[in-house]
Amino acid sequence: MGSIDLHVHTTVSDGTLTPREVVRYAKKKGLKVIAITDHDSVEGNKDAIDEGAAIGLGILPGMEISVEYSCGSMHLLGYCLDIESDFLKEKLEFLQGVRRERNAKILNKLRASGIALEYGDILRLSSGKQIGRLHFATALTNLGYSATRQEAFNRFLKKGRPAYADRFRFNPEEAIGLVLKSKGIPVLAHPCTLGSRSPKEFEALIMELVQWGLQGIEVYYPDHTDEQVHYYRSVAEKYGILTTGGSDYHGDNKPGVDIGVYNGDDQLSISLIDAMREFRGNS
Repeated sequence: MGSIDLHVHTTVSDGTLTPREVVRYAKKKGLKVIAITDHDSVEGNKDAIDEGAAIGLGILPGMEISVEYSCGSMHLLGYCLDIESDFLKEKLEFLQGVRRERNAKILNKLRASGIALEYGDILRLSSGKQIGRLHFATALTNLGYSATRQEAFNRFLKKGRPAYADRFRFNPEEAIGLVLKSKGIPVLAHPCTLGSRSPKEFEALIMELVQWGLQGIEVYYPDHTDEQVHYYRSVAEKYGILTTGGSDYHGDNKPGVDIGVYNGDDQLSISLIDAMREFRGNS
């Protein structure tokens, strides 16, 4: 159990605990600081910050956005953001609009496949907040079209399956710029999903991302092997960028992943927060 967790989702995107509930749960588990990193949204940060102030838990305002990348899946975390930035709000509203368009396409494709799914079924699962593919997977499972959510992804929702619908994503340079212009710290999330074929290819990518302003790599992560943790940490050190980590906690939507738990031979300490603030101040 680490003392900080910099990758936490709430009901604002695809978690099952509200921002205030997540904060209380993290406090109960003995954490000192967490970052709220909902997909394409900073909406949950204010409630989390208020609750954290009330019970004595530090909150790092953040978000997670998907990035256009042909080789695999790239996500970018943004930390210490100005969540009141009009620029940031405008960009996130655009991304949420793109998500709504994608969701309508998924729903139509499911109906074309003979699956009687209503938009209201999905909206209820999202607590009226942002809808993602996980909510579709949950609905399909609840209605008996799949035994598990993973099966729903494999049969219907993943790329190449009948109900898959792509959506616009910012390219890496644009995504990093979005975070920087919002006074935040851009960090590459879970690099294990990138699909890099070799260390040489990975380092070439990191070099390019650093040139665009990348300031960290999420080294500590539940799905990273010990070997990957050591390697990603060495790359971060080589390029003089931050080493971060988190659980990618989603509550009941990601069974087996608990808040504050991630792989690594040493856990992140609260001193990282000071290092991040110093990074932000020097950028």
